[in-house]
Amino acid sequence: MPLLDEPIKGLPLVKNFINGEWVESKGEIKDVVNPAKDEVIAKVPISTKDEMTAAIEAAKEAFPDWRRTPPVARARSLFRLKELLEKNFEELSRIQTQEHGKTIDESRGETRRGIENVEVACGIPTLMMGYNLEDIAMGIDEFVIRQPLGVFGIIAPFNFPFMIPLWSAPYAVATGNCIVIKPSPEVPITQVRLAELVDEAGFPPGVWNVVHGEKAVVNGMLEHQDVVGITFVGRTQTAKDVIYKRCGETGKRVICQGSASNFMVVMPDCNVRATIPALMTSFFGNTGQRCLSGQTLIIVGEDNKFYNDFMDAVVDATSKIVIGNGLDESVQVGPLRDKGKKEMVLKYIESGIQEGAKIRLDGRVNTKVRGDYPGTCFLAPTILENVMPDMKIVREEIFGPTMGVMRAKSLDEAIEICNNNPFGNAQAIFTSSGKNAKEFQYRVVSGNVGINIGIAAPMAFFPFSGMKDSFLGILHTQGQEAVRFFTESKVVIQRWF
Repeated sequence: MPLLDEPIKGLPLVKNFINGEWVESKGEIKDVVNPAKDEVIAKVPISTKDEMTAAIEAAKEAFPDWRRTPPVARARSLFRLKELLEKNFEELSRIQTQEHGKTIDESRGETRRGIENVEVACGIPTLMMGYNLEDIAMGIDEFVIRQPLGVFGIIAPFNFPFMIPLWSAPYAVATGNCIVIKPSPEVPITQVRLAELVDEAGFPPGVWNVVHGEKAVVNGMLEHQDVVGITFVGRTQTAKDVIYKRCGETGKRVICQGSASNFMVVMPDCNVRATIPALMTSFFGNTGQRCLSGQTLIIVGEDNKFYNDFMDAVVDATSKIVIGNGLDESVQVGPLRDKGKKEMVLKYIESGIQEGAKIRLDGRVNTKVRGDYPGTCFLAPTILENVMPDMKIVREEIFGPTMGVMRAKSLDEAIEICNNNPFGNAQAIFTSSGKNAKEFQYRVVSGNVGINIGIAAPMAFFPFSGMKDSFLGILHTQGQEAVRFFTESKVVIQRWF
């Protein structure tokens, strides 16, 4: 495949996938922009509430037959899908890069993680098993069976257009439910291609639906009585004020994964040579548009020499990062998703300066893009020192290629800083001490914890966790918890005369 091959061609008009058919929307049409080139690559509809209703009704109609389909047969559909995803692996990855901007290496990693969720869901005949006990009383047996519930909605963000819907979708359909996915209208093509492969894999019409849009279709999901549950990934404010609240009001089960402001804690005994590359990936990978990204670096100890030497190494490594079109294999950081997101990051940087942070490396003036591309969405990594815990750049999610640096006198102080932050998505420690690692792991209030790992991303057979304002709900996406979320436990107590 040519180095910069772009699979999205011809300015396609995106359609909705409802009841096994591609349906043109009646809604307003918006542009899909490649952020590296700042050029329109497709057109996406902002669908109407009626179109969401049609998808939900199609899913409801498909549910009884799909539920009766044996789990082994449902798993075979997922096995076929998995094979098709592998066959189209590179194309899917390039679509993500073209519409999102992330590097091709990051897209390939995202594709792999998405496929892994399909793989895990293929084990549904085992994962869905209940349990039993005979003779709970004289002549009476009792057992639990797990049953699907109906129609689920999946509301996806822009930053991982392929992987995040697959945290939920394979488990939902494997357990016998039907789904409606609402992708971000900024990155719709990936889910279009996935739906084409779902159709090719032989899923019955109505089991897997895709409706593009914004608030109207989300409201359609939230208000429809036949939607029994929703999974959401996005901003905490939206999760709290809209999704979680309204699901509670209507009795829908819900998983809400929200914002993050993650800390990377560096101890003086860390392996510096291994730690620096891990920090580069954590803070600047995916251009910082990742809920597991490091946002604030805490360097522990009062040794000024260690701090200065370590920061010199961090700045040196950061200044060598190659920025450009993500389809260029030599590029390490792509553009931000769009101009508005870049402007928001710039406002956070300015806010940090106004509150007393000092610029150590200014990405605003050092953005050197490899190749002849407009600078509309590109922003080089920025490092700010003298950061304090109460600053806006620590307490809010930036979602960009920035690193705030602060110091703590002790591990106790570092853990206190982490725990006083409103978010609890992913915190990490870099150390050679098992004692320090154990203390951090035990005490830090965070859903995901990294020990010498900069991106604490759970594998598909573990839940994608979160705490405090980073998560609303009880069960999580991925693995066994997803299976529990998409099923209800029915208890049967029986006696025969």
